[in-house]
Amino acid sequence: MTEFFMNPFSDIAEVSVGKHFYWQIGDYQVHGQVLMTSWFVLGTIFVLAFLGNSNLKSIPEGVQNFTELVTEFIRDLAKTQIGEEEYLTWVPFLGTLFLFILVSNWSGALLPWALIELPSGELAAPTNDINTTVALALLTSIAYFYAGIRKKGLGYFKRYVQPAAFLLPINVLEDFTKPLSLSFRLFGNILADELVVGVLVALVPLFIPIPIMLLGVFTSAIQALVFSTLAGAYIGEALEDHH
Repeated sequence: MTEFFMNPFSDIAEVSVGKHFYWQIGDYQVHGQVLMTSWFVLGTIFVLAFLGNSNLKSIPEGVQNFTELVTEFIRDLAKTQIGEEEYLTWVPFLGTLFLFILVSNWSGALLPWALIELPSGELAAPTNDINTTVALALLTSIAYFYAGIRKKGLGYFKRYVQPAAFLLPINVLEDFTKPLSLSFRLFGNILADELVVGVLVALVPLFIPIPIMLLGVFTSAIQALVFSTLAGAYIGEALEDHH
């Protein structure tokens, strides 16, 4: 007689790649699990922003301390990457990117989404879905094209033939590879982290993977920082005057 011993944490450890819980909206199918976790992330950010700014004090305390710290950090990041003259315009955009990616990544690293059962697929961090990271990367591309064209008009496209016209194909290819590298870097790192934690939870007791989970929290923050820093750098490059 063969006995099978079930790991009590197998539900937490299960990671589904390529399976989705589809919602039908008109003629379109959307990934329902991504929308649900994205709404959770946006709701978390809204609650923190509301608590931190609903009763402002001259000497910040509590959540206001945290929100002011985050705001100053994003302002410094924008000023470093874009420059003192233009950075204030782009603080809201870079701040939104940073906070959405950070809270998304941390929700995947800290919350046991897999315990919530769906008809198909599973809940995970929004950034664990390639569609989310591609959308964020395309928004970044639109932002730096908008920044360059708003400042320089059609003269912005002269950058493609600088410093020499024969570099045109390389410069065009560079702009196509920017969103690709942004999206796949973020997606790959978050998916790999969740897979590693899932496998470890399946193989060993719960407390062994905790250091790996803490490392995942750290790397998740680094990924949010890298994405928003590169977004700021691309916008700063588009605004830069070429002589």
